[in-house]
Amino acid sequence: MVSTSRPVDLAIEANGLVKLFGTNRAVDGVDLAVKTGTVYGVLGPNGAGKTTTISMLATLLRPDAGEARIFGFDVRTEAQIVRQLIGVTGQYASVDENLSATENLVLFSKLLGLRGSAPKRKAAELLEEFGLTEAAKRPLKNFSGGMRRRLDLAASLIAQPPLIFLDEPTTGLDPRTRSQMWNTIRRLVAEGSTVLLTTQMLDEADQLADRVAVIDKGRVVAEGTTGELKQSVGVAALQLRLSSTTDIPAARVLIRNTLGVDSVVSPEAARLTAPMQDADRITDLLVALRRDGIAVQEISVQQPTLDEVFLTLTGHGAETGEADADTTPELETAR
Repeated sequence: MVSTSRPVDLAIEANGLVKLFGTNRAVDGVDLAVKTGTVYGVLGPNGAGKTTTISMLATLLRPDAGEARIFGFDVRTEAQIVRQLIGVTGQYASVDENLSATENLVLFSKLLGLRGSAPKRKAAELLEEFGLTEAAKRPLKNFSGGMRRRLDLAASLIAQPPLIFLDEPTTGLDPRTRSQMWNTIRRLVAEGSTVLLTTQMLDEADQLADRVAVIDKGRVVAEGTTGELKQSVGVAALQLRLSSTTDIPAARVLIRNTLGVDSVVSPEAARLTAPMQDADRITDLLVALRRDGIAVQEISVQQPTLDEVFLTLTGHGAETGEADADTTPELETAR
């Protein structure tokens, strides 16, 4: 029996991955390095190449160029070992509509090797975690789209493999269920799993991802923490709300003299916004405002958003783009 244990710091290491569909380069030289025990976000609009990249990493598609390793195992030459180390949830439900929720989970559990009372016990645990206990015996054909999605996610977590690919896992979920899914992802990582998460929801990446790769037109156009990506497109903004509107002219002069930048008066009375190019000078500004008797009711720092990152790097928002030409049907049934 071949050992699936290999001590490595990287759960995923990909270099120059390329995938062609006719003349379309769906993936055009993608490099990824995902540390073990982290959540790694892959962001991009429809058709960016996210799903195709996952398909190659999960051994569902063979790369046309480049190489990739999962926990040190080559996705081409050691595909059988790789498949024992991963779980995959695609964008569309792969459950059987003719079975109940419990029957689906018990079936998947048995296919994954659980025996005795373990399949029913695991099914009950997952139904509880995803808020489906009351619908456990209901045929899936009577489920809403969101309920089917939750069951599909539950099925992908039966074995809790070391590496889990989640391809837009919260698509179609209501806010409450999406929050539950976020908590589940955090739990998986806390218990030792690594998660690669593709998403078009920028707040999802902000909430979950340790690092993020932005993919557009099959290429990684930026990579780093969400904080690093935000800083790359602009500086933070200092916001001050004064107690009196009559102090605005004097406060603007102090901002110019102390921070060396011009401030903007917002439509809301007595609120000033200025680029914060040097955080060390903020204390000097507050001292100057107090010295001149200008009272500040509120002070805050507004960081650039991931929406601004997308607009700057790709020229469009995260949810725009052409139809998802790179979607691979294999992910619908992958586990």
